[in-house]
Amino acid sequence: MIWVLVAGVAIWSLAHFFKRMMPQRRAGMGNAGKGIVAIGILVGLGLMIWGYRGAAFVPLWYPPDYMVHINNLLMLIAVFVYGMSATTGRLRGKMRHPQLTAVVIWAVAHLLVNGDVAALVLFGGLLLWAVAEMIVINRAEPVWDRPPPGNPKKDILLVVITIVMFGVITAIHAWLGVWPFPR
Repeated sequence: MIWVLVAGVAIWSLAHFFKRMMPQRRAGMGNAGKGIVAIGILVGLGLMIWGYRGAAFVPLWYPPDYMVHINNLLMLIAVFVYGMSATTGRLRGKMRHPQLTAVVIWAVAHLLVNGDVAALVLFGGLLLWAVAEMIVINRAEPVWDRPPPGNPKKDILLVVITIVMFGVITAIHAWLGVWPFPR
């Protein structure tokens, strides 16, 4: 199943890079190209889930128990940073790639608590993809038009949404049989 996981990470990455790797071809596809990219992303996501859940547990290292606390803190930060991409508050425009930065934080957090081969492939692969995506975007578009800051009350709403989303994410993990808190 590890090869299914590798294929999923590769398809996910290629679908995301398609616009940057083949801009003329992607532009020539018009709106249909969005659908094809979306299908590629969904196929990659499905293969990653199937491959990760079906992969044999092959340990590489044994993370200490306290890493769960660091993971949870980093996850809370990752959810907040991801939300910065949609905020209309004062934080808007403070970071060029909030979604990709959130993926980096998410991946590092999960590597701190998962020391097996499948985790290294999944989280390490997506970490590399996110960093490479930022580099490619920055090279293709070196000038960034920073959006102006908005209403600071929206930042308070972002904090509330972050806490709610963190709760939803931990509930989904628990429902899937992965308890995200120390026992």
